[in-house]
Amino acid sequence: MNWFIGTLFLLTLLFLWKNYNNKRRLKRLKKYFSETWGYPKKERHFNFYSIGQYFKNNFHKKDSFHIISDRTANDLDIDAVFKFIDRTVSKIGQQFLYYKLRTVQNIDSLNNFDTLTNLFATDKDLRLKCQLILYKISANSNYDFELLINKKPIEKPNYLKYIYGLSVLSVLAILLGFINPVFFLMLLPIFAVNIALHYKNKQNVNSYINAINQLNRSLSVGQQLAKFDKIKSHFKELSFLKKISKIKLKTEFVSIDRHIDNGFLMVLWYTVELIKIQFNLSTILFYSFIDSITKDIKSIDNLYQFIGKIESAISIASVKSGNLTICKPVFSKEKHINTIGIYHPLIENCVENSLVLDNKSLLLTGSNMSGKTTFIRTLAVNSILAQTLNFCFASKYNAPFLKVHSSIRITDDLLDDTSYYLKEVLTIKELIEASKDSHPCLFVLDEIFKGTNTIERISGGKAILSYLNKKQHIVVVSTHDIELTDLLKIDDFDLFHFTEKITNNELFFDHKLKKGKLTTRNAIKILELYNYPNDIINNAKLIEKKYFR
Repeated sequence: MNWFIGTLFLLTLLFLWKNYNNKRRLKRLKKYFSETWGYPKKERHFNFYSIGQYFKNNFHKKDSFHIISDRTANDLDIDAVFKFIDRTVSKIGQQFLYYKLRTVQNIDSLNNFDTLTNLFATDKDLRLKCQLILYKISANSNYDFELLINKKPIEKPNYLKYIYGLSVLSVLAILLGFINPVFFLMLLPIFAVNIALHYKNKQNVNSYINAINQLNRSLSVGQQLAKFDKIKSHFKELSFLKKISKIKLKTEFVSIDRHIDNGFLMVLWYTVELIKIQFNLSTILFYSFIDSITKDIKSIDNLYQFIGKIESAISIASVKSGNLTICKPVFSKEKHINTIGIYHPLIENCVENSLVLDNKSLLLTGSNMSGKTTFIRTLAVNSILAQTLNFCFASKYNAPFLKVHSSIRITDDLLDDTSYYLKEVLTIKELIEASKDSHPCLFVLDEIFKGTNTIERISGGKAILSYLNKKQHIVVVSTHDIELTDLLKIDDFDLFHFTEKITNNELFFDHKLKKGKLTTRNAIKILELYNYPNDIINNAKLIEKKYFR
């Protein structure tokens, strides 16, 4: 009796201690979420291989308005932009936010997302409760849940019918054994065959085991999130939760191995393992589970998107709640861009600029280091944010829904013996093909054809830029070739430039966009400021004066 009371007392203490620790942990998390609201993550390492898997594998992309290509993502440093706007807790939320940033849907989906974002921006209590729930699926292993949606299901083996037969034989042997014990001996050869089949199939089970565990955890998280009336009213259709619940027993049984994490339960585990082997339960239930997820893959994807949309909205609500100038974009059907105070979020103290293009494209010239490339990236990045997450880093943004294509970072490829110029040719050919699209496109180019000589660069560049600037397409191009300004001005290009001032032998850039054609150069002056030999400076100035003025 004393032993029982002592055990009960210890269990009560253990329960109280665990409950106390849980309350402390929740309190710390609440404080952390409140203090970091409106700020980027302090986390430095982002595993973009895992983060990008839902985007890379997702079958929904084919139905999207536009996909941000790997080339454009690299040109515009989209991964770095993602690091800045990612305030997610769960790995599902992080993967889905990245998918949203790279996938342009439609205006209706943007408006729905904006409504959800505003809900979390204004309801702190609901947001904190959701973040605490989402924290339960914050482990790196949660990245694997998307495999259930995008991974090709394992095909049933031809010998599965024999597995069913062996299971029936095991049951018959036990039943007949109560009549004649000799039949119990039949269990030994059946067990010997089954153990080989069991461990042969173990590899298939292990390839899914982590994703199966994440399905169980994610279902629990989804069910808790769905209890909030404000979330229910936004999503309305939540029947997928019940459909997934029906396969939960199978997932629990298939993944039972992962729940054995202490020696006390090992004896029970061995008993269960022997039963599973004797009756092929693990194999039978595994393929039944595969049938279930194949049949209910839409419900599983709906669960993933349900969680992902909620957390993506929380993340963007955090961005909007920070000390940043942010606006909601306005989309027009005209070939028109009107933006005020636009800036790049990754540049500290970035100078804001404004631009109006009315049925025109943009030819941007400027001195070295004046900010040309940064500005065209700023326009493109904000165009993408407007169309994927419904906000811009600007005071005003008005433009059409645009498919963004770029040619900014180009390198020669030593491995396939592709020269820099040929790489440019192939990249710009993709833009030419894209220009056949009936939907408006935004073409962003930096220093077109800089891999070839001046005469052919200017003539070829002019011809291509004029070709791209047709229909409703908008071209934004930066160049050092001032000669292009006169050639393209007559082809519906507005001219803008950045310039510099030289004061006390120091270069000063104000990074302000100015209307019109650039009239100054600074390349030789920079050589002079950095103490190049006078012979080089004087010779360069002489050549410039004799041949290029």
